[in-house]
Amino acid sequence: MTADEKIINLFTTRVRQMILQFNQLKKENEELYVMVDDLEKEKKNLNDQLAQMQNDYNSLKMAKMLEVTDGDLETAKAKVAKLIRDVNKCITLLSEK
Repeated sequence: MTADEKIINLFTTRVRQMILQFNQLKKENEELYVMVDDLEKEKKNLNDQLAQMQNDYNSLKMAKMLEVTDGDLETAKAKVAKLIRDVNKCITLLSEK
């Protein structure tokens, strides 16, 4: 076997190794993309749950604020007035966008 044949054989071997490594990396890359997609879906679900829980909490908090006990009408009126001011502020902020 001449030196040129040895070089060609070595080159061929290296190319085959590179192709195998490329295929392995390609497979690993596909698996990582699947993992990223799964994690993004999970993140979206968790964000949706968080938003729902925040809405539930705010509703409960508002219900508690509006609770009128033992003729405490003045306090309830003040709370409702504060809520109306807060809603008006929110509407103003939303209309500015």
